[in-house]
Amino acid sequence: MDSPLADIVDETRRIIEQSRDIRNFFSEMGYTPRQAFNAMSGKVRLIFNDIERGRRVDIFLNVFEMSHKFDFRNRLTLDKPTISLADLLATKLQVVEITEREYTDIIALMCDHEVGDTNAPEIINGSYLAHLCADDWGIYKTFTINITQVRDALPHFELDTEYQEVVRKRLNDLQSRIENIPKTIGWRMRAKIGEKKRWYELPERHGSHRFVAQKDVIKIQRKKNTVTAHALKPAMNFSWALKES
Repeated sequence: MDSPLADIVDETRRIIEQSRDIRNFFSEMGYTPRQAFNAMSGKVRLIFNDIERGRRVDIFLNVFEMSHKFDFRNRLTLDKPTISLADLLATKLQVVEITEREYTDIIALMCDHEVGDTNAPEIINGSYLAHLCADDWGIYKTFTINITQVRDALPHFELDTEYQEVVRKRLNDLQSRIENIPKTIGWRMRAKIGEKKRWYELPERHGSHRFVAQKDVIKIQRKKNTVTAHALKPAMNFSWALKES
């Protein structure tokens, strides 16, 4: 009989080996490791900087953990060369201190991809995202806030009316799935506490600006089924960004 402890030891060994290989690769490519951060968090996350070109690489090992935590170990082979569209969207919707980058990424994803119920290529698996929200009130809270904020901000983007409606319809579809799916007992118990207790983490952010929909205009161009977002100017302090309690 396989031992659960042996599985844990084997998984830990593979993560350590993977981390070592990644460190060696980026060192050979001329990137500078964030020594203190990588020493403390190297089993789950690594950061490297290309100081000469002003670039940063942020690597998560199996588990994505920022404002909320997602375990991608069983989902990394669903698509390639990136994670699945639903997982990619989750990494954007989970951001509490949301920036213009997340806004444009969410709009681009929703503009180019339908919401469905499978992990098929080019489909955002709305059922999977709804189940994430049904299991965790905190994820539900942040996802639904951001969906509402993105939808309300659409008129402030230079996006053709036709594409605004496409994005709005798909955001509504996703939110409907999230609201209508039965919630777990744990979700209902946490919902009773509500905002009295913080439901998110505040990871470090570097070189980013918060987005004010009322003052900024984001220009989005659609070429060959690809949406490219161009920020006209950075802004500060989006309206719902929460203060740490």
